[in-house]
Amino acid sequence: MLALPPELVLSAYASGLFPMGKDRHDPTIHWLDPIRRGIIPLERFHVPRSLRKTLRRRPFEIRIDHDFAAVIHACAEPTPERPRTWLNDELIDTYIQLHQRGFAHSVECWREDKLVGGLYGVALGGAFFGESMFSRARDASKVALVELVLRLRAAGYELLDTQFVTDHLRRFGAIEISRQDYRVRLRHAILKSVAFPTEPGSYAYRGFAPAGGSGAAGASAEGG
Repeated sequence: MLALPPELVLSAYASGLFPMGKDRHDPTIHWLDPIRRGIIPLERFHVPRSLRKTLRRRPFEIRIDHDFAAVIHACAEPTPERPRTWLNDELIDTYIQLHQRGFAHSVECWREDKLVGGLYGVALGGAFFGESMFSRARDASKVALVELVLRLRAAGYELLDTQFVTDHLRRFGAIEISRQDYRVRLRHAILKSVAFPTEPGSYAYRGFAPAGGSGAAGASAEGG
């Protein structure tokens, strides 16, 4: 197993490319630069009403960068809905190295001290490149996404790259933009100096606290 050099991967992200494997057990890595790129505009992030109710119940413990390796390995596991995955051993090792250097982060949902959902991605300047998510409990990956977005907004990030747009992501406000538009946004975002918030606690739970609680963080999220 040979990981990609972290510097190469970061340079690729900064240029608008991202790596993807062909199959879980195939070492081949492709570099993609889609004509249409998926993003979630942070200022237009939409939280469905049913998920707001879930957030008020606080069903999980939110941890940041607690077990990055466990998150990415969980994302690489086949599921009935996704029997094949693009994460191979080379990419897994590459992202773990990026995490060790402070460029890759995980948002994790825990229940009874077990990891039940989460996501990970790469942070570069004011851009965050969402890579993959998984869920072993109802709504766990959705809660992780809300947590991610509220942290990005609080820190001053400008771009959340989802690579592609799925029906699932459209529920949260994901849109497609042209490659040219994406590169303009990317160039502007990566010049910004921001730090990914890793402090304990949950921005999502504070943002969608029950009536009478503190809800400032999520006040601008749209209803639905």
